[in-house]
Amino acid sequence: MCMQCMASAMTAGATVTGVRAYVAAHRPSWMTARRMKLTTAALLTVGVLASGSHMAPNGSLAAKKPAAHVTSR
Repeated sequence: MCMQCMASAMTAGATVTGVRAYVAAHRPSWMTARRMKLTTAALLTVGVLASGSHMAPNGSLAAKKPAAHVTSR
């Protein structure tokens, strides 16, 4: 795995973990234990999909762009 992909995956994971921690710390009155488990599962799913999607540096958007040609003089 390239470093850019790894950095993207780590950023997505850290963001999801931070959002989950924030929701757990500032638990609204309607956030029951079951809803917290569902929220955790949804956040982890979103994080995994975000780290492997077009938001990653080498994702689908990068694949559609033509490669830059470097010529030496």
